[in-house]
Amino acid sequence: MKLFLSRLPDRKCRGMTLVEIMVATAVGSIALAAVMSLWLFSARSFVAMGNYADLDRASRNALDLMSREIRGTRSLSTFSATHLQFVDNDNTSLVYRFDADARQLVREKANTNQTVLLNQCDFLAFRVSQRNPSNDFNFYPTTVARQAKLIDVSWRCSREILGARVNTESVQTAKIVVRN
Repeated sequence: MKLFLSRLPDRKCRGMTLVEIMVATAVGSIALAAVMSLWLFSARSFVAMGNYADLDRASRNALDLMSREIRGTRSLSTFSATHLQFVDNDNTSLVYRFDADARQLVREKANTNQTVLLNQCDFLAFRVSQRNPSNDFNFYPTTVARQAKLIDVSWRCSREILGARVNTESVQTAKIVVRN
């Protein structure tokens, strides 16, 4: 009988107290919040890098196509800060225009074939220069289309990440010499 009486619960065998459970829950919640914020930051950074790479690829492709086509045109017929119109080698028109409302750079060949070269473009500007008649290689701004020898184009494109515009921009600038 003495054996049964000595089996009373010990202090070491008891369960956790309410205070211990609350402390463990608080520590677990803080650790979970830290992991979630790290995961959110990592996901946002991953999406930003993907967007930046995609914007950079689209900008490089647009710039390559524009450079190749502009160098091969006969002449520049009209221009503005957001519009260039060339006479191509086949005597058709080649137009590059920036649509600020749609945030797009559009290429139009022979007044029918339209291609969007850039989307989500925040800013685009064309500047046209002439070459100085002397032998130096300086270029000077012009207002006469037939004197154009250099097209300076700059643009900035950006995208939104998870509903907020952040630092996923692609800024491009190039100087294209017209070979007419």
